[in-house]
Amino acid sequence: METNNVKDYVILNNGVKMPILAFGTYLIPNEDTTQAVLDALDAGYRHIDTARLYGNENEVGEAVNATSVPRDEVFVTTKIWFNNYGYEKAKAAIDDALKRMNLDYLDLMLLHQPYNDYYGAYRALEDAYKAGKLRAIGVSNFYPDRLNDLIAFNEIKPQVDQIEIHPYFQQEFARANMEAHGVQTESWAAFARGKDGIFTNPILEEIGKKYNKSTAQIMIRWQLQRGIVCLAKSSSPKRMAQNLDVFDFSLTEEDMAAIKTIDRDTTVFMSHYHPRMLEELLTRAVEA
Repeated sequence: METNNVKDYVILNNGVKMPILAFGTYLIPNEDTTQAVLDALDAGYRHIDTARLYGNENEVGEAVNATSVPRDEVFVTTKIWFNNYGYEKAKAAIDDALKRMNLDYLDLMLLHQPYNDYYGAYRALEDAYKAGKLRAIGVSNFYPDRLNDLIAFNEIKPQVDQIEIHPYFQQEFARANMEAHGVQTESWAAFARGKDGIFTNPILEEIGKKYNKSTAQIMIRWQLQRGIVCLAKSSSPKRMAQNLDVFDFSLTEEDMAAIKTIDRDTTVFMSHYHPRMLEELLTRAVEA
C-alpha cells in the first residue's frame, strides 16, 4: 500500500472522482450549518457530508447553491435513515432529499445503517443511479459480513462504505476487505470524537512534534496514507484550514507502525453487533 504521493481525490469503482477529505456536518446546529458549509468551501473543502438524520440537508443545499464554487466541483453526500428502507420508501426518500437540498443530482447517497430492508432500499439506490439522480451509491456501518452479502446479491457494487475508523479502532480487516472488493473505505469519527484523550495521546503528540503538526493533522494524514477518505468536522474556519493542511508531509513506515500500536480493535461507541445498538437507533426515527 502506497504511503507517499497522496492525491486529494480517489477514483471510485465507477470512475467517479471523490475528494479524499470531506467536511462533516453532524451535530452542527441547523442555524449554523449554511455558514459552516460556506466557510468549509471557502477553506478549500470540495466534499460535504450530511444525512437525513442530521436534520440539516436543507441548510447544506442552501450553501451548495449559494457558493461561488461550481456545482460540479462540490461532491455532496447524504444518507437515508433505516426507517425509510424498503424499495418504495427509499425511492421516495431519494426524491425528497433532492427536493430538500434543491439539487438536480447527488454525488453519493448511502444507506446509513445495516438494519431493516436494506436490500429493497439498495435496489432503489441502484435505480436512482441508473436514472442519473445519483453519481455513486454505497452504504455506511456495513461490516464485512453484511457488505459482502450485499455485493454478492445485487447488480451494482457499492462504491463506498463509510465506517468508524480512527487510531483507537483502525479496522484493517474491514479496510482490506473493501479494497479486495473494489469498495472505497471512508471513515467517520476520524478523531474518535475526542474520546479517551486521543488528542493528547503521547504517540500521536510525539509524531506531531516531529512534523510541527497537530494530533488532528497526524490522524488525518494517517487515514489518507491508508487510502481512506477522511470525514472531519470543525465549525472553526481556522481548524478547517488546518485539517486541509496535510499534503506537505508524509508519515514514515515507523510512524505508521507506532500508530498501529495504539489500536484497540474495538469501537469507542457501541458495536453494531450488539442488540442494544439497534434499540438505541430505533429511538432516532426521522421522517422521509
